[in-house]
Amino acid sequence: MKKLVFLFSVFLFSCQPKNSDADSVSIKDSATAREDTISLSKSALKIAREIKNDTIVQIVDSRQIPFGLHDEFTSDVSELIIKIKDFDRQNISGEIVPENPEMNIRFNQIRLPNGDFHGPFGREMMFKARENGEIRLIIGKSNMASGIASGKFSVFVR
Repeated sequence: MKKLVFLFSVFLFSCQPKNSDADSVSIKDSATAREDTISLSKSALKIAREIKNDTIVQIVDSRQIPFGLHDEFTSDVSELIIKIKDFDRQNISGEIVPENPEMNIRFNQIRLPNGDFHGPFGREMMFKARENGEIRLIIGKSNMASGIASGKFSVFVR
């Protein structure tokens, strides 16, 4: 009889509808932030996005890794900063895929929770993290290379 009750309760719990919002996280860093939704496989990625002059700041929670972002630089001095909150993993890697293969863009630096900076990197980067907290991936033009730095691109973080 106990087995029958157990099987019945398992069946009831497995038949309940899933909440589709359980996989999405919404993060806001300031009152001027705007939420963007970017499709990534079957779930939706919600991020906070701010634009200050030529700097785009995207704020993501580390629980959303892996994720992909799509953005555009409108000038050669544009910069993208991806703030990853509560980073608690041992490694982070990323890849930049520009729409125009000739675009001059790279991971310029990574800012660690203790304030240290490392870089420059290229269009691909991998870094071993030493401590937990907020990290920032800074993407922009490489001043050591020629070419235009404006255009559309995607960033994939794993």
